[in-house]
Amino acid sequence: MKPRGFTLIELMIAVVVVGILAKIAFGSYSASVQKSRRADAKAALMEISQQLERYYTQQNTYATATLGSGGIYSSTSKNGYYTLAVPAASLTASAYRITATPVGAQTGDACGTFMLDEQGNQSVSGGSVTDATQCW
Repeated sequence: MKPRGFTLIELMIAVVVVGILAKIAFGSYSASVQKSRRADAKAALMEISQQLERYYTQQNTYATATLGSGGIYSSTSKNGYYTLAVPAASLTASAYRITATPVGAQTGDACGTFMLDEQGNQSVSGGSVTDATQCW
């Protein structure tokens, strides 16, 4: 009669294999979640850009746009994964640059900070990805 069951070594091998698979799956899941959250930044940047363009058609300048609380945009994206800003130095009569900086759970995103200017140029900085087309 043969003994039935598993040896401790067989059980440990199974546990290690399951652990490795779980680590791979969780890493892929985390990257996928961060990628999906990038839509929050892109949507916020496009919305602010549209509002600035609307302001420009009425006032013929970007420089006097009232930004921040009570202004034409909120300082955080809709879902709160990005902090939005229009740096004062980039807001001139004929130009602007809007930034979306990741915060909270999105901080480790490979794309880093998203940027959009008045000509529609899309760029990223501060992350491990330098090619904006991979992020936008």
